[in-house]
Amino acid sequence: MSVEKKKWGIVYCPKSGAFRPQNKWAKVEKCLKEKGIEYDHVQSENSGSVDRLVNMMISNGYKTLVIVGGDSALNEAVNCLMQVPREVRQTISLGVIPNGLMNDFAHFWDIDDDDIEKCVDIIAKGRVRPIDLGCIRYVNGKNEKCHRYFLNCLSIGLVASVIRQRRRASGSFGWRKLAFIPSSLLMIFQRLEYKMKLRIDTEVIDRKVMTVCIGNCQGYGFTPSAVPYNGLLDVSVVHHPEVTQLIEGLYLLYSGKILNHRSVHPYRTREVLIEKAERALVGIDGRVMNTPVGPFTVGVEQEVLNFIIP
Repeated sequence: MSVEKKKWGIVYCPKSGAFRPQNKWAKVEKCLKEKGIEYDHVQSENSGSVDRLVNMMISNGYKTLVIVGGDSALNEAVNCLMQVPREVRQTISLGVIPNGLMNDFAHFWDIDDDDIEKCVDIIAKGRVRPIDLGCIRYVNGKNEKCHRYFLNCLSIGLVASVIRQRRRASGSFGWRKLAFIPSSLLMIFQRLEYKMKLRIDTEVIDRKVMTVCIGNCQGYGFTPSAVPYNGLLDVSVVHHPEVTQLIEGLYLLYSGKILNHRSVHPYRTREVLIEKAERALVGIDGRVMNTPVGPFTVGVEQEVLNFIIP
């Protein structure tokens, strides 16, 4: 089956825990029809089905892929695209209409969750920019060599725990702002430390830390200066602060000034080697992944994906 190049292939990912999740698609569909956009769409049943549907769209020849979803759904789409030959991938553009628990990559480009008409107009204009992707390379529990790409960030330690807590709370409350409250309280009262050993360029960090965030983009506030087009990763290593410093840290995090905190140590590099991260969860683009076995590396691949931007 082949399709016209101008026809969009859309994967709709209902927001987890949302009240009347089909309402969002009804609004998107109405806007598409009003603007005369030609498209085919499929709906994901769960997070595990996104990759299958994206692969189907790629196989059927769609050149404009649109994810109506959040960071996790975008991550699935990106990893599907990175499996196809580069010459095929270069003919495909990826766009997003935000509809997730976390839409931080869309927010970086000032793509608004609620302005569907603007989102559709952005994709219709088709302004494409090649962007970088972060990549984690690791060994899994079956002793298999694996890798996974990310758009926004990879987190190790407490931030990954917060992501897991935040997703659970979102499922219960159904509203992102309410979900952030228990997650923030977790950061204050769950005083976790992890014994880690990292190599960042020539520097070795071998000590207990609270969290490490490696950002290809803004990293949920922990790598606010990271951009997905300079061929570099921003790294924030957060040492364990006192309770009063944690409260200060929350204020700086929400105001985009976390790098000013005395317990945050920033770096900029092309690769990080994590030799040890005892008991620490690993999160990638808003979802906790299976923890790698043994050492793993996190690097960046420059300008490997076409993304539709404003």
